[in-house]
Amino acid sequence: MYLRPISQVFSSSRRLFSNKSSPDLASAINELNKEMEAVFGQPPPPGFGSSSASYTDSSGHSTVQEIHYEPNNSGAKDLHGSEGGLTHVGGSGEAQMVDVSQKSPSKRTAIASCKVLLGKKVFHLVSANQLAKGDVLSVARLAGITGAKSTSSLIPLCHNIMLSHVRVDLKLNSEDCSVEIEGEATSTGKTGVEMEALTAVSVAGLTVYDMCKAASKDIEISSVRLESKTGGKSGDWLRKG
Repeated sequence: MYLRPISQVFSSSRRLFSNKSSPDLASAINELNKEMEAVFGQPPPPGFGSSSASYTDSSGHSTVQEIHYEPNNSGAKDLHGSEGGLTHVGGSGEAQMVDVSQKSPSKRTAIASCKVLLGKKVFHLVSANQLAKGDVLSVARLAGITGAKSTSSLIPLCHNIMLSHVRVDLKLNSEDCSVEIEGEATSTGKTGVEMEALTAVSVAGLTVYDMCKAASKDIEISSVRLESKTGGKSGDWLRKG
């Protein structure tokens, strides 16, 4: 797209406002806004409020017209915890740990899952427990539990919470030669355990990769996601589909 030099833009704007034979000021302003958008890639910024301009029509009458600029609030986000907001961002945009001291304790649970695609060769080795490092599924299960308990050490802004239960299950799926992993974390406290469940399955998946990488580097960890959560101010949530 051809952009006119900025000197030409303001030259044309001067012509538009100095032309006293045309009363169509709104059209002139609209054209100027288009010029500004073409040069700067966006329309004039909001917050100008309103201003007035005068022109003289062909009959010699002078007219004052109010020009209003409407702010564009599309895409604005609340950074203080309302729906769609980011709770870990302060008022000036800095990262922060959320203060949960005013919250009431409640029982909270979260279930997460992921899948490790092994490929036929590695899948058969895991199924037969013939890998040099030993029992892949048992070691990965323990790693997932340890990962859940270490979440606050791995994720900077997570709270150090007392877990009452962690479950990690691994299941071989012969249809796509994968290991399906599900993790559950439970706590009674003031903040959720979604990150603990997600960390559990992630660390378990990484451990499967570590146990099997000597046999293949083509292993893929995929679909790490939260499946459900209960408790807390936001209530229960269940993934659909």
